[in-house]
Amino acid sequence: MRQRRVMAAMSAMVLVLGLAACGGDDGDDSTTTGTGALEGTGPITYVSGKDTSRNQNNQVDAWNKDHPDEKVTLVELSEKADEQRQQFVQNAQTKSEAYGVLNLDVVWTGEFAANGWVEQLPEDEFPLDTFLPATVETGKYFKKLYAVPIFSDGGLLYYRKDLLDAANAKPPTTWAEMQTTCAAVLKLPAAKGTSCYAGQFDKYEGLTVNFSEAVNSAGGEVVNDEGKPNVNTEEAKKGLNFLVDGFKNGMIPKKALTFKEEEGRRAFEAGQLVFHRQWPYQYTLANTPGTSKVAGKFNVAPLPGLDGPGVSTLGGHNLAISSFTKNKKTALDFIKFMTSSERQLANLQASSQAPTIAALYDDQSLVAKFPYLPTLKASIENAQKRPEAVKYQELSSAISGEAYDALNGTKSTDDALKDLQSELEKLTQK
Repeated sequence: MRQRRVMAAMSAMVLVLGLAACGGDDGDDSTTTGTGALEGTGPITYVSGKDTSRNQNNQVDAWNKDHPDEKVTLVELSEKADEQRQQFVQNAQTKSEAYGVLNLDVVWTGEFAANGWVEQLPEDEFPLDTFLPATVETGKYFKKLYAVPIFSDGGLLYYRKDLLDAANAKPPTTWAEMQTTCAAVLKLPAAKGTSCYAGQFDKYEGLTVNFSEAVNSAGGEVVNDEGKPNVNTEEAKKGLNFLVDGFKNGMIPKKALTFKEEEGRRAFEAGQLVFHRQWPYQYTLANTPGTSKVAGKFNVAPLPGLDGPGVSTLGGHNLAISSFTKNKKTALDFIKFMTSSERQLANLQASSQAPTIAALYDDQSLVAKFPYLPTLKASIENAQKRPEAVKYQELSSAISGEAYDALNGTKSTDDALKDLQSELEKLTQK
């Protein structure tokens, strides 16, 4: 059933993309770039969101060591996805040469390709058959390659293994089990000052992800198999109610309404949470002695759902070439370098970010060091994609806005879903 839902959702997202593409973008012609020659060698910039792992400098240094005449300069933007996108869009709209290789969230591919802001890439110059298939599709727009996956993302449930062991409890597979486990754990003296659960619940892209995961994990879907919004349903209500009720009954602390990835990570590392929905990058950081109070005390499990294991939203980042940069040949070669198996292995070892090379998940020496890899691979392979609309940001803002109103009690669940259904229908109509 889950496989059927995933395939149906993927078909739906393609249709949503096609519908949204008809609308264009504010003030710009929504035309894709052609297959032009990627020429010119020399210095370029590599523009990315803030690197909390502090490993991107090492990756860039490795390139610069062997390419002194094609130096890459790392430019870091905000750690907030919405602010990153805004800066990327502003640079593209002014046709600035300042940005070279762009590190884009997977959901931005359609918008950037449709507006001609990134170059089409030659598929035959990348070993795409060695990548996880789901990650490759995130770099395509109308079956053409515009970006190459550098790392993927699947949602994971981080949990305090020491506390669960002390309560003689196992990682939960359902939301009800998680609540029952929390009730037992929070009675322990060692759990004093600890809350049960948190995710990314501030009003931004992370809430769009958490809302989508809750709906999917309750058997619902954000859009149906015909590409139509489908959030005003009993299944979607069950998913959203899981989060709303969590805030009402104290399972989720009120301060989690301000949590993005980093706020939640810091709370988990400070020992303030029993369970935390998070991406894989947290693993290495939370296991760092001296900066994390839970180093060596936690483990990772699949996300729980209504009646069994939940469904993650597919995340990750892809590398693309700005249409306005010089030295596109260097940019292409740098993307090949950064997405190679060697560099992805180095990044996994340093930052625990999810690689996109399939073989790395089956390397037993890596599984011994990163035991969550099989769970992560399953999370990615079973994940559902977000809408790939050209105006994706508007869809995401509608989703996170209505979900946030429900979480903070401004609207009832019924009203939030009814209003969201209406908003999404307007945004996806021709």
